[in-house]
Amino acid sequence: MKNTALTSTHEALGAKMVPFAGYNMPVQYEGVNIEHETVRNAVGVFDVSHMGEFLIEGPNALELIQKVCSNDASKLTVGKAQYSCLPNDTGGVVDDLIVYRVKDETYLLVVNASNIEKDWNWISSKNDVGAEMRDISEDFSLLAIQGPKAVEAMQSLSSHDLSEIKFYNFVVGDFAGIEHVIISATGYTGSGGFEIYCKNSEVKQIWDKVLEAGADYGIKPIGLAARDTLRLEMGYCLYGNDIDDTTSPIEAGLSWICKFNKSFTNSEALEDEKRRTPERKLVAFELDDRGIPRQGYDIVDNSGKTIGNVTSGTMSPSLGKGIGLGYVPTVFSEVGSKINIQVRKKAIPATVVKLPFYKK
Repeated sequence: MKNTALTSTHEALGAKMVPFAGYNMPVQYEGVNIEHETVRNAVGVFDVSHMGEFLIEGPNALELIQKVCSNDASKLTVGKAQYSCLPNDTGGVVDDLIVYRVKDETYLLVVNASNIEKDWNWISSKNDVGAEMRDISEDFSLLAIQGPKAVEAMQSLSSHDLSEIKFYNFVVGDFAGIEHVIISATGYTGSGGFEIYCKNSEVKQIWDKVLEAGADYGIKPIGLAARDTLRLEMGYCLYGNDIDDTTSPIEAGLSWICKFNKSFTNSEALEDEKRRTPERKLVAFELDDRGIPRQGYDIVDNSGKTIGNVTSGTMSPSLGKGIGLGYVPTVFSEVGSKINIQVRKKAIPATVVKLPFYKK
């Protein structure tokens, strides 16, 4: 089990630690609901240093990224980031990721912790253009400072005007007394804020100063459990749950990151699938009665026939009702469609809704 540079800090704060993607990670401190509401209403800080980071560099860096990524990275200028995915050869998804253009010929790829080795091997296998690749995952830490008060709470830590960094843009500059960190207006919560990329040797200083600067704004450390409820309320896909090697980005509702003005892995088949309309789709649903949908639960029609399965589900802290995502035949995918979630022996009625679940 690997540790992040802050593992002992989390333990000292009384965090409940669990194995996650090969790392010893804080799942919660005070409790999921408290931490969830802190991010929705104020500001919280997550240690997400288990995420992977690759540098793709050189004159052929863009060519490789264009080949393996579904989105059009040629649109990126220095200081911009882009959500994308790595399609496989059989219609599924190797991983989803964020691509940052750090310099003219330098790109940072941020991938899921559980897929670091798989993604590295996949991208390497496609690198017949001589792009320079470096896996810097073990050397860098990542903090997510999320919530509506993040800008105000953190402004004293940087000479950059944080309010000027637009969504999916970033700067490389000073933060919490450390020079040359990436301050990125990205995140996985839907409540605004920043992600800070720094060296492992720098993260403890940044963590301490973030908690100090945010004290008057009600900042709290936040665990992975609240990260999951926050992302699910926005309908953001989680790799391994909602997307994987067997799910296509088209049926997962990610056709918006598949740019068919260029050629990429399996692009012809995916474009054909989009044209034909997929047989099944990932939908969002809310339970009409009390209950909590969980990953793996069956989705059934009114006759009790299984038509799909829940990929992510929880009791929404913001809405006070059961919410989830799951794949169903396209005929059941229209907003307002009625489905049922099999919770133990009871089929609980549910309604297909438009994302996000949580609306500010």
